[in-house]
Amino acid sequence: MKTVYIERREHFNAAHKLYNDKWSPEKNEEVFGKCSNANWHGHNYQIIVTVKGMPHEDTGFVVDLKDLSDLIKEYVVEPLDHKNLNLDVPFLKGILPSTENLAIKIWEQIEGPIANLGGTLAKIRLIETENNFVEYFGGREPY
Repeated sequence: MKTVYIERREHFNAAHKLYNDKWSPEKNEEVFGKCSNANWHGHNYQIIVTVKGMPHEDTGFVVDLKDLSDLIKEYVVEPLDHKNLNLDVPFLKGILPSTENLAIKIWEQIEGPIANLGGTLAKIRLIETENNFVEYFGGREPY
């Protein structure tokens, strides 16, 4: 059998503020612009999770996409949807919730559960806007 990559897309809405408490308000404005707004701002995020593995001979699946969807909803969507990423999400405590950091922390939440399904997490693509997105490969080279 050959390795196959499958992907599942989900979405969530969340607010955050990019602000470094060690800096002055002026420096935060200079570096983060509107994203440092004291009253927060929000995004309609999309996440695409890529899982690799060999199709199981009984099902032809790398992992069941319904199970993958349920896992993403449990570990990503439910904890993040309609939340303030700076204040409401325990796994982001003390982390500046940039899209880059968010992708890394999401990886940490789902890597083990995906392995329990029988797949290997290969990539997360986190889309913040139609023009801004991050891809994270778990600290490894792509694929």
